[in-house]
Amino acid sequence: MEITLKLYASLSQYLPETSVKHATRIDISPSDTTFTLLDRLNVPNEEVHLVLLNGVYLHPEERKNLNFSDGDTLAIWPPVAGG
Repeated sequence: MEITLKLYASLSQYLPETSVKHATRIDISPSDTTFTLLDRLNVPNEEVHLVLLNGVYLHPEERKNLNFSDGDTLAIWPPVAGG
């Protein structure tokens, strides 16, 4: 199955070179979770803060056993600070 993965801010460096505007289409298996997908791209778990699936916020406990559907969009942001 295929989903759209969006990585923002400092996380965009982990996207494949063919990515456009912080996003890429990626083939995944039905058993993939947020973390197995990010491990495959070498994204450090400690850099993952805000996670949305199809625009809906996922609590940290929901990210572990997530079941993707074909066509889903997973968007991820790192922790940010401002002043």
